[in-house]
Amino acid sequence: MSRAFIFPGQGSQAIGMGKELAETEPAARQVFDTVDEALGQPLSALMFEGDMAELTLTENAQPALMAVSLAAIKVLEDKIGAPLGDMAAFVAGHSLGEYSALAAAGALELSDTARLLKLRGQSMQRAVPVGEGAMAAILGLDLDAVQAVAAEAAEAEVCAAANDNAPGQVVISGNRAAVERAVALAAERGGRRSVLLPVSAPFHCALMQPAAIEMAEALGAVSISRPAVPVISNVTATAVDEPEDIRRLLVEQITGAVRWRESVLFMKDHGVDSFVEVGAGKVLAGLVRRIDRDLKASAINGPADVDAFVDEQR
Repeated sequence: MSRAFIFPGQGSQAIGMGKELAETEPAARQVFDTVDEALGQPLSALMFEGDMAELTLTENAQPALMAVSLAAIKVLEDKIGAPLGDMAAFVAGHSLGEYSALAAAGALELSDTARLLKLRGQSMQRAVPVGEGAMAAILGLDLDAVQAVAAEAAEAEVCAAANDNAPGQVVISGNRAAVERAVALAAERGGRRSVLLPVSAPFHCALMQPAAIEMAEALGAVSISRPAVPVISNVTATAVDEPEDIRRLLVEQITGAVRWRESVLFMKDHGVDSFVEVGAGKVLAGLVRRIDRDLKASAINGPADVDAFVDEQR
């Protein structure tokens, strides 16, 4: 069996995530303490027992979700007595999850990853005034059909496919009026349903260019190492392990689409038949099963999941 570890993106956050890991596993507690120190804020307290609206703020949700993923990975490595590179053929993450994947594979230091994600959240929020952008999930149309709808709806504004999540599930992003036009067009073209998403900015489209400029500067000042296992880039849906390629693609990821469906199929084509989502929630595991029902997908959220995974390896 060939395995990939996959790491969730924004939307999987929940109050209490990571708390049981921190209370029962010293390796997990150390991850949360390191992130708190790097950010100069008690992020772990917010995650464990804080206010959901505050946790959902992009600048908090991004480093928080990464911290839970890395805490679970460190506990796994401790209990199995082997590094991640011995357990997986690839790692991949959805949007901010790509940073979690890179940190898990040793390409980024934990403290640097936390600070980068805090800035990423802040810069993405600053890029477009609240209310001017929007995102919507278009259900029941394939990627080509959604791209055609987005292009027609743009009308000199920005509207583009932002996440190709699974067959019949594509998210669009752009100026609010253009996204609303696309939602109406999708219904005319046979889309089953469209849902405006409760997000604070239009991620993964050209409107995020100011954030890409900020992140290019920040990433230029950070050390990136060759990962222990290849990381699948959201932008290319292929494996990457050269540090300078990783740096460039993380900048491109801010305005580029998340090619998740193709990423999963790339890993399948390279022998992966088991996907393990590590961190908060089970969104990506569900998408894997929608992409290909023959693939095995599971999730590791807390200590019981860690123990079950370890028992399977014995």
